[in-house]
Amino acid sequence: MQVSVRLFTVLREVAGKKEETLQFDEKEKVTVAAVLKTLSDIYGKPFNDYVYDAQTGAVKGFLHFFINGKNTMGISGLETELNDGDVLAIVPPVGGG
Repeated sequence: MQVSVRLFTVLREVAGKKEETLQFDEKEKVTVAAVLKTLSDIYGKPFNDYVYDAQTGAVKGFLHFFINGKNTMGISGLETELNDGDVLAIVPPVGGG
């Protein structure tokens, strides 16, 4: 199973690219949380510092996750399952004015 992850701002700098393609076993349940864990294993401390709260270990609340353009908060949050070919976008807060 293949999942693409689109990275923006700080995560793009951490990865050195705008998209990461991950492979998972076909029988594995792939959730947003599982994708984040895999990216954490690949990119280590810089990724962890940006995505996870150092005290609680929880994913920081300012990040938004979209699967194929749909916000995961309206589905099952970090436990939302992905399918083969899905695109997960990790979107930081957007400011402007």
